This record gives sequence, structure tokens and C-alpha cells, in this order.
Amino acid sequence: MAQVQEPFAAILACIDSRVPPELLFDTGLGDLYVMRTGGEAVGPVVTGSVEYGPMTSGTPLVVVLGHQRCGAVEAAYKSIRDGKPLPGNLQAIVKALEPAYAQAVKEGGADPVETMARAQVTLTATGLRSNQDLAPLVGKGALGVVGTYYSLDTGKVEVLSGAP
Repeated sequence: MAQVQEPFAAILACIDSRVPPELLFDTGLGDLYVMRTGGEAVGPVVTGSVEYGPMTSGTPLVVVLGHQRCGAVEAAYKSIRDGKPLPGNLQAIVKALEPAYAQAVKEGGADPVETMARAQVTLTATGLRSNQDLAPLVGKGALGVVGTYYSLDTGKVEVLSGAP
């Protein structure tokens, strides 16, 4: 067991069991801070968790990791499109993904759910990059924030936004 943690990245990923960041990036104990939410939905607690590494231990990289065929994004897409709220706190995920839905509708495309999933990654990474506490670190080059997308079909991770 790792006695010390010195994560080189903080990863915000979906809860999908097919997308474990530690396995995708072949990392060991103590290498990553990992936050997982449905559809990479963010709010104050999640944002604070993402901020923790860069602000307390100098973690130099934040990765937003979305993925192909995301069930949370698909459920949110259908809920918004059909005007049918999801039960319980699932609606909080829907609410958090509304901007990605709006962007996906604006962009169009053959697969609006995949467009929405990619939009969610990009919007979340952009939001974290401009976060009042992370932006100064980004500005001085101490922190990178990237949006990425995992293909379940190929097993490859594509960088969508924020790469130098």
C-alpha cells in the first residue's frame, strides 16, 4: 500500500464502471486524485474536490474524462428533450448537463447524445480552467486542465480541449 500520495493528476470522470481512470491510465496507488460523477456533473463539492490537489499539493494536471455511450448523458438528454424529469437526485445530474444539451442541439450532428457527451467534457474543462481559484494556477503555467474522451470501441483516449 502506498504510504504517501503525490498525485500527478486530478481526474474528474463519469461513474460508468467501464471507464476506471486508474486502469485506463495504468496508474498505481497514490498517483491520481479521482472524482467520479454521473456525466462529469459538477457542483460546489465536486469542484472543491478537483481544486484540492492543485491547491494543496501542487498537482499539475486536471483531466475531465468523458466517454462514448454515456448512460448518464443519454438519460439527461432524453429527460430534457422529452420534458420528463428524472426521479430523486438524478434530476440534479440533468440540471448540471443542461448547458451541454443546449450546445449539442445548437451543433446538431448525426448522434446528438455523443455530441452532448463531448460538449459536457469541453464545457466542464473550460469551467474549471476559468475557476476563480484554478485560473491563476493555469495562468502562470502551474496547472493544465484538459478535456478528454474515451472510446469504448477502440480503448483510446482523445484530447478534446486544453492541450498545449
